[in-house]
Amino acid sequence: MNPLPIHSDNLASTKDDMVAFIEGHGMRRVPAHVGEDVPSILWDDEDNPDSWKDFVETARAAGATFITMSENVLEKEDVEILIEEVRDQSYTLDTETGSSELDEAQSLVAHVGKIGHLQLGFPHQGVMFLHQTSTEWYERYQQLLDTVDELGGVVFEDDDEDEEP
Repeated sequence: MNPLPIHSDNLASTKDDMVAFIEGHGMRRVPAHVGEDVPSILWDDEDNPDSWKDFVETARAAGATFITMSENVLEKEDVEILIEEVRDQSYTLDTETGSSELDEAQSLVAHVGKIGHLQLGFPHQGVMFLHQTSTEWYERYQQLLDTVDELGGVVFEDDDEDEEP
């Protein structure tokens, strides 16, 4: 599931608007995140920055009485761990951008305490319908995490499984 990136640096005001809009439609909010293991359909309207409003109106029209809502705030500890992982894995300079993954990870410090991702959801006929909104920096943060995880798996892969005792 790829969230819809928008140009805001912090989604706090978007979250406030979402809360007011949802409550204005007489619906309740459930503080919950819908994981990837749940059957879901992702709302896809990348051309409309206010598509979350259409999503809420669609939930209401479908008879939903509540909407799940979760947020991801970038924590200082998360950035520190990412920076350490990047250092440990000795990333090289990115020739396309001229900056390294370490520089990118360190630049995330400026976003500590900010909301980088919001997820809305509603159940309908056994499926969760989801709308996700992310900042550009949060998208890059997730890409760096995925890269660290992928390379970490290669570095720490257990070679003893192929050997017989």
